[in-house]
Amino acid sequence: MRIVFMGTPEFAVPSLRLLIEQGYNVVAAVSQPDRPKGRKRVLTPPPLKEAALAFGLPVLQPERMRSPEAVAAIAELQPDLIVTAAYGQILPKALLEIPRLGCINVHGSLLPRYRGGAPIQRSIINGESVTGVTIMYMAEGLDTGDMISRVEVPITDEDTSGTLFEKLSAAGAELLGRTMPSIIAGEVQAEQQRDELATYAPNLTRDDERIDWNKSAISIYNQIRGLSPMAGAFTYLNGEVFKVWLSAKPNGSNGSGSTAPGTVVAVSASGIEVQTGDGILTLLEIQPSGKRVMTVADWLPGARLSAGAVFGGGEA
Repeated sequence: MRIVFMGTPEFAVPSLRLLIEQGYNVVAAVSQPDRPKGRKRVLTPPPLKEAALAFGLPVLQPERMRSPEAVAAIAELQPDLIVTAAYGQILPKALLEIPRLGCINVHGSLLPRYRGGAPIQRSIINGESVTGVTIMYMAEGLDTGDMISRVEVPITDEDTSGTLFEKLSAAGAELLGRTMPSIIAGEVQAEQQRDELATYAPNLTRDDERIDWNKSAISIYNQIRGLSPMAGAFTYLNGEVFKVWLSAKPNGSNGSGSTAPGTVVAVSASGIEVQTGDGILTLLEIQPSGKRVMTVADWLPGARLSAGAVFGGGEA
């Protein structure tokens, strides 16, 4: 059986590795094109490409999977099955119809909840206590195909999107290993999704990263966790971007009802206490404009920050 594997970020690598290690005939990998990264904008291959090349697989990187040329390139590989995991593009109908066993996707949520491109980040941002992985047949819609198998994964208070990515990528690979035999044998009893229960997880925007201090402390705490360690949540201090990478879980302290949200109420080596719309939030790891990520204790000796300072606003 010939398999084409499609994926882009680190999330996809364990699933590809499992297929290789279990002896499946993966004939090629497909990934997004190399992109510039970092301040120097160095052209960098995606993690899936690097892993595929290490396994000795040919790699295709079409800019647009919907182009006739990209579909034709996949068709030439004569796949019996296409497996995707966080590939990053919606596959056209012409491609979905190529493999005789269909196209399956390893999706990082418990469908039909959190359809879309950022299910892991948004499950934390929204304060969920459990998420999971669903393996599904791919359809033309956005994560609307019939579900084949799924597994639940708890979200702890310490989880960030980074730690949850690791948990779900491992859980997805293990689930794929258990699901593949039934797919190959044609014994799958897929379950149709209930569209009325669907929620969506669109890709994150700059607005999603900006802290609104009028929200509750627990809401901002979840936002910070859900954006770390990728984009990071940000606010402004003296007109400059000020990123927040880690905060303490709120303890229920409401602060002063007369203090405006975003106001610093206390500063010490143990953290910066900020008034929110409901409660006090303590910032632990921060990144002032033009500086590296650091603890508040490391930053304070050279900083000029005291109670009464205000986070928020915009660029000066």
